[in-house]
Amino acid sequence: MVGNIEAMNYSLSSNGSVNHQNINEEKLDELRRLLGKSDNDPLRIAGVGAGAWGSVFAALLQDSYGKYRDKVQIRVWRRCGRAVDRATAEHLFEVINSREEVLRRLIRRCAYLKYVEARLGDRTLYADEILRDGFCLNMVDTPLCPLKVVTNLQEAVWDADIVVSGLPSTETREVFEEISKYWKERLTVPIIISLSKGIEAALLPVPHIITPTQMIHRATGVPMENILYLGGPNIASEIYNKEYANARICGAEKWRKPLAKFLRQPHFIVWDNSDLVTHEVMGGLKNVYAIGAGMVAALTNESATSKSVYFAHCTSEMIFITHLLAEDPEKLAGPLLADTYVTLLKGRNAWYGQMLAKGGLSIDMGDSISGKGMIQGVSAVGAFYELLSQSSLNVSRHGESKPVTLVEFCPILKTLYKILIKREQSSEDILQALRDENMNDPRDRIEIAQSHAFYMPSLLGPIDS
Repeated sequence: MVGNIEAMNYSLSSNGSVNHQNINEEKLDELRRLLGKSDNDPLRIAGVGAGAWGSVFAALLQDSYGKYRDKVQIRVWRRCGRAVDRATAEHLFEVINSREEVLRRLIRRCAYLKYVEARLGDRTLYADEILRDGFCLNMVDTPLCPLKVVTNLQEAVWDADIVVSGLPSTETREVFEEISKYWKERLTVPIIISLSKGIEAALLPVPHIITPTQMIHRATGVPMENILYLGGPNIASEIYNKEYANARICGAEKWRKPLAKFLRQPHFIVWDNSDLVTHEVMGGLKNVYAIGAGMVAALTNESATSKSVYFAHCTSEMIFITHLLAEDPEKLAGPLLADTYVTLLKGRNAWYGQMLAKGGLSIDMGDSISGKGMIQGVSAVGAFYELLSQSSLNVSRHGESKPVTLVEFCPILKTLYKILIKREQSSEDILQALRDENMNDPRDRIEIAQSHAFYMPSLLGPIDS
């Protein structure tokens, strides 16, 4: 009897590790049953795109479920041929030697020598090669678990049950149009989870936003009920280091609830929500204002006062835009502010704004930065400005008879557009926008949004089902 009690206690001890492994296998079995998988047919999960978040997401799945090899196969696709520069190779070597578990892992796999050679300049490393060893090019300070990496897109996705898109929004349409060619003979419809934060603006037949999930739907014909968006207030490297994080998976109830349960881990809590497109758009919107936040921080030597003034104005613009896009914008306040806060604290878009203001980067270098990946906020600035400046969306401002464009309510967005897209102004002008004596109190902008019937469902465009 004592032995049985000890065995029972052990199953719940060791920091819950044994019990947690059982729970993971149960969750995997449950999802397999929902997908109709037979005993000898593994669940196939394919990650498409291996930037920081895409790599971490795949690594989380590998950590949680990869040990059940007869039940699940996890693989990641990334383009081949991306060379690792000399400085990054040297830094990789330093990271390897500073972390004993990583060093031992590479020695066991006979992979250590190639990093020595790369540091000495005798060998060129490639992004897909180091990803197999557990290093993401955009996040080399955080070694991941080794992943199965393929560079042939057809091999990665043709029989996948679940596809996780970690692509930038600017590449989503092109890649999924290619993927659709490999799915023409499929008998079953895959599930697609998009991690992308970015949008495009379309002006015809009416001005509207196109999101990555809509791009995927139009490129592949996969029904929207099988396409979901996952986002939240989190930083990829911190999540992989098991710092506590939250996320939301948004989409049709058929899959969002089972997937939320499947993805949930003790340090990574996944909630679910039905409002897919609005959450997706908000994920892109916060990147816009994160760039400006980085500029303000750099230009004012991290002045708490200046950063708080910026935060007040930028959040009021974001709240204004949510009133245009959502019938019940209050429901978005928590997730939007949380995601904005973490992006301003430690996101790549805020870093990009800082580097522009300090002169460490120039706009001419483009929005794909070595060691950071795609800066999604740049294209989002152009998309939101283009959309909100359309005369067909003009509205009357309180106390004025002449209608104005919606972008006139968003002076920070206007300034970022002139800095990043038109290149008519410099980063310093973001401070002038804040100090403009004609700028309204942020409260006024929120009151305007709340008191006017500004909700414009046409901005999100027709959502095909």
